[in-house]
Amino acid sequence: MIHKGKLELTWVGKDERPRLEPRVLVEDPAKSYGDPKSENMLIFGDNLLALKALEQDFAGQIKCVFIDPPYNTGSAFTHYDDGVEHSIWLSLLRARLDALKVLLSPDGSIWMTIDDAEGHYLKVLCDEVFGRHNFIGTVTWEKTTSVHNNATSFSSATDMVLAYAKDITRFQLGRVDRTERNKGDYSNPDDDPRGAWASSPLHVSLTSGQRGKQYAATGKSSGLFAIISPHGEEIWPPKGRCWAYSPASIEEFRKQNLLSWGKDGRNQPRLKRFFDQNKEGVVPTTLWLSKEVGHNQEAKAENAKLLPDVAELFSTPKPERLLRRVLQLSTAPLDLVLDSFGGSGTTGAVAHKMGRRWVMVELGEHCHTHIIPRMKKVIDGTDQGGISETMGWKGGGGFKYYRLAESLLVR
Repeated sequence: MIHKGKLELTWVGKDERPRLEPRVLVEDPAKSYGDPKSENMLIFGDNLLALKALEQDFAGQIKCVFIDPPYNTGSAFTHYDDGVEHSIWLSLLRARLDALKVLLSPDGSIWMTIDDAEGHYLKVLCDEVFGRHNFIGTVTWEKTTSVHNNATSFSSATDMVLAYAKDITRFQLGRVDRTERNKGDYSNPDDDPRGAWASSPLHVSLTSGQRGKQYAATGKSSGLFAIISPHGEEIWPPKGRCWAYSPASIEEFRKQNLLSWGKDGRNQPRLKRFFDQNKEGVVPTTLWLSKEVGHNQEAKAENAKLLPDVAELFSTPKPERLLRRVLQLSTAPLDLVLDSFGGSGTTGAVAHKMGRRWVMVELGEHCHTHIIPRMKKVIDGTDQGGISETMGWKGGGGFKYYRLAESLLVR
């Protein structure tokens, strides 16, 4: 519905917010493991109370939040009550998103996996909590390569990954590793001594962003001018576009032989980018295929091998390669990563192997049956699955285990 001039999501009980009692975190050294100086934290208890308890020391400190909340699909999952009434689900998520926003650093981001049962409602909810202008994008992740013939309609093959920044003006999205396919995009048709290159357009949208505001207000743009081709012809940007660079910059590109005009020298000019100068990676797309970041079946196989003595494994765990992609795009070594729906511990395991500090919160008993055994193997270096080989992981580090203390309130 529209409320006070803006679109808002409404539901029964929206105005009823939980009153959170103050709680403190108490370490249980018997369950902590590895390096006693470790800053990594595994917290057993209600995640909303735990997030509130973290505020005192971690407000504005978390670089990346990754959560895999219950999808509210109506399924009876062993480890989660995944099927609560829609309005209750929204209230539960809203309270936790509010708390997570407080913990995020000014340049931090939050990433959430969800399916289309509630994904679009979660998008609108996040627009309210984080602001529509802080929306980074929606990734489509290929979660399975199998077709489920017992599906009542479509056989679901994908999930969403919603990403929001705390402040989009301060957030910087990382790059993904170059693949052999990406390397194949480079060639050297003009025998440039600097080696293989690919090209990108010199023009950008005339009507979006700050340029668009200027053009709408004045009808003028500093990016509208002619570039002279090698044949002496005037080349203007395509309709609705303008040059992204000043005349002086384009002239400098020309002097350095960085302009490509096509075979006959009459195409739109493009900027040459050399492979040896672009080793940092490529811009990520919104389609993440399972061959690049893994799928649920891969994650189940990882868990089964890692935890052979656990009787009940998660039905849809997230693969380590998926988490590596998220952390690669949103963090750097030593940054703090938080997962308040710890699940089987994938976020902590991947963050640990990638040299990030981490905090995980989990209320279920699988905190002890899944997460602790898994993290011990990561620390011991006996976990050589997942991304271990890619990261050259040999073990090390540790974590501290915490419980929520009893209430401080006296009735």
